[in-house]
Amino acid sequence: MTDKKAYLSVDGLDEKIEMPVYSGSTGPDVVDVRGLTAQGYFTYDPGFVSTASCESKITYIDGDNGILLHRGYPIEQLAEKSDYLESCYLLLNGELPTPEQKQEFVDIITNHTMVHESMARFFRGFHHNAHPMAMMCGAVGALASFYHDSLDITNPEHRAVSAHRLIAKMPTLAAMCYKHHLGQPFMYPNNKMGYAENFLHMMFGTPCDDPEVNPVLAKAMDKIFLLHADHEQNASTSTVRLAGSSGANPFACIASGITALWGPAHGGANEAVLNMLEEIGSVDRIDEYVARAKDKSDPFRLMGFGHRVYKNFDPRAKVMKETCDEVLSELGLENDPLLAIAKRLETIALEDEYFIEKKLYPNVDFYSGIIMKAIGIPTEMFTVIFATGRTVGWIAHWAEMISGPYKIGRPRQLYTGYPKRDYPG
Repeated sequence: MTDKKAYLSVDGLDEKIEMPVYSGSTGPDVVDVRGLTAQGYFTYDPGFVSTASCESKITYIDGDNGILLHRGYPIEQLAEKSDYLESCYLLLNGELPTPEQKQEFVDIITNHTMVHESMARFFRGFHHNAHPMAMMCGAVGALASFYHDSLDITNPEHRAVSAHRLIAKMPTLAAMCYKHHLGQPFMYPNNKMGYAENFLHMMFGTPCDDPEVNPVLAKAMDKIFLLHADHEQNASTSTVRLAGSSGANPFACIASGITALWGPAHGGANEAVLNMLEEIGSVDRIDEYVARAKDKSDPFRLMGFGHRVYKNFDPRAKVMKETCDEVLSELGLENDPLLAIAKRLETIALEDEYFIEKKLYPNVDFYSGIIMKAIGIPTEMFTVIFATGRTVGWIAHWAEMISGPYKIGRPRQLYTGYPKRDYPG
């Protein structure tokens, strides 16, 4: 309980409405407004940007100071010292694993990477030009039809095996989306490979190739997955929680998160970066586009700079920049025309007073888009890869909600339509 109170005065009410104030382990206090309904009032918060919709112990963001914590650990430390699967274990279980626990977890994920052979026939039902995210939505939702043995959401063991299956199979399904789009044969997972290495093998390998993946590129892909693993109560995570609050199965809930992520305002940022670079087209035109970006009357915006949550800097961007430099050096792409535009824009954003004053620093989407372009991943696959990395965050939030007391989500509204009226005649 709490001793702190907030009071609301409303014209027409004789007494103030008393509301408890709660403090988390870090971050701002929250005012519990649930008592307002007894007085005939709701709060009005479009986009829920000022509303705590749940209590969570998974991820914390301080946007003003550029802080991102997973179970208390700074993202920079995890990116430097950990890897994606260890971070998955952390997000799911609350603590870092012992070496024995990590190996067991890696073995479990590795042994779940295969999908049922019927999924290959399922993919053939999609048009070859279907957007990979459209295929991903359908494929993940369809997994529920294969795993009736783990759909009891009240059973902790069922929740755990569903989490393992989703984390393991997302790279396989993502690669299948890409292969189907190309008309190439699907590649089976190679259980001798690491998580990110296996994904690149399934993406770019063919049956006549030796299974060899550049370790620098595999490390970069692992970093991309890790840095996108969770980001608190964003639109897609909130969608997963809302779907889960109805008692829907975990595969349906993750599919709902994918659909939310598909929106260009959410998961399409790194794709927008590449589209912007292609629009600029040449280093010679950068000054023209920077001037347009500074012109408030011009609709053009530089994509990949600044962040809605981080008002200072994106803590993931520094890690991604270092990885970006490693990849470009490894592939000898320092002079690639499109990437040359990106590097010049990066320099301007870090040195130009306009960008510094407005804190429009390059964000994680800017660098991850460049990396994926350099690796050879097409822009329409960017959001699929985002979804692959984010799956663990979605499933961790879903499991956290399901394992405790919760209510079905039911937002209210400010109704501005007609009042009651009679049918004419």
